[in-house]
Amino acid sequence: MANIEKRGESYRITVSCGYDVYGRKKRAHMTWKPDKGMTERQIKKELERQAVLFEERCNGGGVVSGAIKFQTFAEEWFDKFAEKQLKESTVTRYRNLSKRVYIALGAKRIDKITARDIQLFVENLGERGINETKENSGMSPKSIRCYVSFISTILDYAMKLDMIASNPCSRVTLPPLVQKEREIFTIDEASQFLELLQSEEWPYRMFFTLAVYSGMRKGELLGLEWKDVSFENRTIHICGNSQYTNRKGTYTDTPKTSRSNRVLKMPESVMDMLRQYRDWQSEEFVQIGDKWEDHDRVFTQWNGAPMSPHSPLKWLIRFCEKNGLKRINIHSLRHLNATLLINSGADIRTTSAALGHSNTTTTLNIYAHTFEEAQAKASEAVADILKFGDKEKK
Repeated sequence: MANIEKRGESYRITVSCGYDVYGRKKRAHMTWKPDKGMTERQIKKELERQAVLFEERCNGGGVVSGAIKFQTFAEEWFDKFAEKQLKESTVTRYRNLSKRVYIALGAKRIDKITARDIQLFVENLGERGINETKENSGMSPKSIRCYVSFISTILDYAMKLDMIASNPCSRVTLPPLVQKEREIFTIDEASQFLELLQSEEWPYRMFFTLAVYSGMRKGELLGLEWKDVSFENRTIHICGNSQYTNRKGTYTDTPKTSRSNRVLKMPESVMDMLRQYRDWQSEEFVQIGDKWEDHDRVFTQWNGAPMSPHSPLKWLIRFCEKNGLKRINIHSLRHLNATLLINSGADIRTTSAALGHSNTTTTLNIYAHTFEEAQAKASEAVADILKFGDKEKK
């Protein structure tokens, strides 16, 4: 039942419209002002009509009250949905993004946020000096898209609760992504890299050898446990993903996507090396004794604790500088593995499955140029075999 309250020359109509994410009853309000010259009877009749229409709009498949500030609603979303449904790493990333978003949009009501509000925020992120890690630089297009994705996620949730009619993020123009040239080793550089590794300490020698031959993500390598390794079948089951947050420390999460849970067949030489590394680790365990922490992790610190997520990259940078190698990151070795797979003749499904991509479209989007080059080489090989051009000249 609507409640009508006269306020000066206008009327405030209040209706009940369900419950919020905390289970509290929600009320929606609207103000109606009669036209000049309307009689008391006309005002009463129109007021009743407006109240009925407003109540229907709020409770009959229309929009319930969105009179809640973005920051307040976002915190409700974190508490009631994100903390329970999303991965810890995703929640942490959204928490970091929320700081800037709250400054720009936190005080605005969600039903009052427009595409222009978000567009202005996007433009502000691209301004020089905004990026705290790069002097006189704006946020990268990828980072800006992450901010908008967070805002869109919150507003999509509001739409599901019938609190807003549409998501203004869908009408925002985003900066185009810049496809950077991937820095990866050539075959000769990769061979030199692997050869130089053989004189290094066991944990990193094994880590980066496995990175080249498996194409695993950094978190997948760090999350490997010995129970995932089958020496008999020469396989490695990738079913974990090492993550770190300030709140939880180092922990094992599920793989990035459902298809990231996969089994890879490894060359015999790599498995022999992995066996030698396990024997070395066992000797370390005996020497350290009670100080050893048994986590079953393949890659550990000196005392058996999980290897820090920052350690491999720091070591790799020092290693490349020391040996005069091209500076790359860990993900570059994943790209190297994919490139080698494609050039060896692996089709897109095989490559996608080996990399653990969610679908083949992802693989094609990332490695379209590599597939094109491999196809061109294959066509040239066919032409060389058939000698078609030479026959025409004769």
